[in-house]
Amino acid sequence: MRVAEPFSLAAEHIAIVLLDIEGTTTPIAFVHNVLFPYARARVGSFLESHGSDDDVRKIVEDLRTEQRSAIANSDERREATVVDYVHALMDRDRKSGPLKALQGRIWERGYRDGELKGEVYPDVPTAFARWTADGLRIGIFSSGSVLAQQLLFANSTAGDLSRFLSCHFDTGVGAKGEAGSYRRIVETLGVAAARILFVSDVVKELDAAREAGLRTLLCVRPPASVPTSNAYDRVKSFDTITS
Repeated sequence: MRVAEPFSLAAEHIAIVLLDIEGTTTPIAFVHNVLFPYARARVGSFLESHGSDDDVRKIVEDLRTEQRSAIANSDERREATVVDYVHALMDRDRKSGPLKALQGRIWERGYRDGELKGEVYPDVPTAFARWTADGLRIGIFSSGSVLAQQLLFANSTAGDLSRFLSCHFDTGVGAKGEAGSYRRIVETLGVAAARILFVSDVVKELDAAREAGLRTLLCVRPPASVPTSNAYDRVKSFDTITS
């Protein structure tokens, strides 16, 4: 593995830059120390005040279905409340679709009320502006819901960055560690896989993206340590990903 400084998007014929969020555009600490606790503390009150909303009722129904399936496949025979089940999912950092949808709805209110601001690394806004000015498209693929992604970038500490983003994908296309997910993204985007650059801090995700034919870069934001063994060029900042 070598440090890719710089990585020229034009020289590599890249048309779309597809980005992970946590540890790539946004500090992991913001997600785990701000967003997750904010949602966890408000699960009960949110469900109580929004329980009659059709989309929230659908989320609760999906959570209960998921919960019953988990019970059927374990020795556990007691069905906990939805709130307890949501807390258990969050404690285990499970990539549950209904959980992500619920978190997005809770964060939506937090962003709207000014209690939350999406944190991004300092090089992100300038990179977004530079890449789009040069005709590239920017997309997001995160385990967080599309709504949560849109809220974070529209209400970021650097202002509204949503205008730079042309597409969003969540685990509705599949898990981030599965090649099939990236093949579905390629099909949706209508661009050759080799013209899409996927940037993430997770090697397993890069493995899946590479298997699907995408170009890849490993993002290692300080103070994160470089994985001891992998085959990916790495960047520490978007400043080194040139147009």
